Amino acid sequence: MIDKIKNVLEEKNFEGLLIYDIFNVRYLSGYTSDDAYLLITKNKNYFLTDPRYTEQASEECPEFEIFNWRSVSGDFSDAVSKIVKDENIKKLGVESHSITLSYFNKISKNITAEIIPVEGIVEEFRGVKTLEEIEYIRKACEIGDRAFERIIKEIKIGKTEKELSALLAYYLKIEGSDARNYENIFITGSRTSLLHGIPSEKKIQEGDLVLMDFGAGYKGYLSDMSRTVVMGKPTEKQKEVFQIAKQSEQDMVDAVKAGVTGPELYEASLKAMKGTEYLEYNYSGVGHGVGLAVHEIPFLGPKSKYTMKTNNIITLEPGIYIPGWGGIRLEDQVVVTESGCEVLTKSSRQFLEL
Repeated sequence: MIDKIKNVLEEKNFEGLLIYDIFNVRYLSGYTSDDAYLLITKNKNYFLTDPRYTEQASEECPEFEIFNWRSVSGDFSDAVSKIVKDENIKKLGVESHSITLSYFNKISKNITAEIIPVEGIVEEFRGVKTLEEIEYIRKACEIGDRAFERIIKEIKIGKTEKELSALLAYYLKIEGSDARNYENIFITGSRTSLLHGIPSEKKIQEGDLVLMDFGAGYKGYLSDMSRTVVMGKPTEKQKEVFQIAKQSEQDMVDAVKAGVTGPELYEASLKAMKGTEYLEYNYSGVGHGVGLAVHEIPFLGPKSKYTMKTNNIITLEPGIYIPGWGGIRLEDQVVVTESGCEVLTKSSRQFLEL
């Protein structure tokens, strides 16, 4: 992969590229911790970190020259300046989407090379998964499915969202999820209309919708799924909205294949909603890529410019969100194939009555 990045540098006439995004650092180097940056040049691959991580980096990143940036001075930009000078870099690409304005300004002042903001170079490669990456994500999905089977047995009247969110996180860990993972969403009742609601002290009541959005990690690669269940017998409106949301997701599953665009998948998500009173309550972001980050390219929606490729791994997550009433979302993770997709998340998509 480093060779592919160097080919991009040559095409763009850059002598160096500063990788600031930690997911891109991991993707290119195999490093599994924090506070690290890469500076890729035509001749060398530099791994910049501080003394807390140099031993780990030496073990995990044999293709890189480990550079303790604190050995130069107390400022990261001085280390970048030294490498730029040593490597005679005239044009340096810098990931503009992740670097802070403060550091960008420091680097710009400290080095003589022309600074060129770039974005998406590494992400474009990350969007299409290798067979190894697919297997890691498959295992993450299996962990998530097992955690779901455990948590639905614990959802009871009177328990709080925070309590059950913490329990779900615990089940993910003991089922094998990586120690570091993103926070899950566990919301109930009318709060389920909050697309990314934060678990609260609210207690579950009879008749509540319960929306869970969560995932596991396996060797750094993530799963992401959503399920909505109901406490007791659902109302007719709850059943109606659930069936529309379920069909909406199925229409997306049926439409996915290599060559289909993001807007086409968004249009597929609307088929079941058209002609109903719920069309206005959909959200246009109906899916996204998942890999080392829980949200990465491709992003699915009416303004997406992405065309699906074989071995993209994406979520399909249309939903209906009615303020003051609640929301229902089903989300599954799939591998795009030439003729369709493989659904990796296997948990039941039925409207479970707890």
